Amino acid sequence: MSNESLPKTIQPGGTLGILGGGQLGRMMAMAARTMGYRVRVMDPEPNCPASFVVDEVIVGKWDDAAAAERLAHGSDAVTLEIEQIGVDALSRVAAIAPLRPGVEPIRIIQDKTLQKPWLAEHGFPVGPFRVVQSKAELRDAVATLGGCVFLKIGRGGYDGRGQARIGLDFAATEEAVTAAWKSIDEKPAVAEQALELDFEISVMAARNPSGEVRSFPAARNHHENQILAWSVLPAGISPALEERAESLAREIAAALGIEGLLCVEMFVTKSGELFVNELAPRPHNSYHQSERGCATSQFEQAVRAALNLPLGDTQLIAPCAIANLLGDLWLNGEPDFAAALRVPGVRLHLYEKHTPRAGRKMGHLSSVGATAEEALKRVLEAKQQLTAIGS
Repeated sequence: MSNESLPKTIQPGGTLGILGGGQLGRMMAMAARTMGYRVRVMDPEPNCPASFVVDEVIVGKWDDAAAAERLAHGSDAVTLEIEQIGVDALSRVAAIAPLRPGVEPIRIIQDKTLQKPWLAEHGFPVGPFRVVQSKAELRDAVATLGGCVFLKIGRGGYDGRGQARIGLDFAATEEAVTAAWKSIDEKPAVAEQALELDFEISVMAARNPSGEVRSFPAARNHHENQILAWSVLPAGISPALEERAESLAREIAAALGIEGLLCVEMFVTKSGELFVNELAPRPHNSYHQSERGCATSQFEQAVRAALNLPLGDTQLIAPCAIANLLGDLWLNGEPDFAAALRVPGVRLHLYEKHTPRAGRKMGHLSSVGATAEEALKRVLEAKQQLTAIGS
């Protein structure tokens, strides 16, 4: 390959565009600024979390192709922090500036009715599932999948939104199927057989335009009400399972042609099987602690990949953990941040979101420790201290 055909490396002083200005865009922007880059974002909200740390916010909804074009025209490369960007907007960006990841990987990932079949067709391990387009198809899928399923809307669902449980809490009656179908607004979805889970892990992989691929160690994740509550590195799994999980993430990134980050969420069953759950082509909540415990954080790695820089070392240099801070913590008054910060090794990360709401991610606590157990214990203790104000 001639030097002329090699992807261009964007040197410090260049401008990175980010589609999305939420907390992930904010933390990517902070990493980019540390490395000497200028940053512009597109977001529906002018006062989005990234607005306080970037050079410019272009206001536009996720399907606003004209706003996406304005972002691209002033950027040397464009990446994203949310995958629900309209395909037309993505295509318009890609015609102007390097878009990383590309249009096709995002198109597949942003719709579970495309993502899940793609994984199965490419030989990656997934649990039994059916794509459903109607209530009748959902009824048949529930029967075929053993009467206990998770229903996930194809587009737009996250943090438990756009999901329903059938046959797990109550019998899978006709009424239960109808209620589940209505709860996702009768839109195309994936019905997944409920598995006998032991625990959940994720692996973050990165691939730059030059074809270099690296994976981070697996993280162990714990969800409450279908929202990530805490995550810890290392995951505490066997070397064989670690190697298999990391290999899967790297292989999926290569098969998709990802240029950027790819987080692969996985299930480990009680029988020891490993299944791919979902994909995210961006920084991921389960790797926020990489900023504390890894040689390169996921946010710096995202910047490196988008700008075609050499990927950073993903070595774990200290066990680390995070605990999410949801808006529920603010409902009875301001949390006691000073009390949380008295716990050794703990740092506070707030996203500057203005309105706390139940279930809304407002920030997180991170910690390092001599062991994964110690790091996790510290963030959970600090989180408990947040509610101790006035007691």
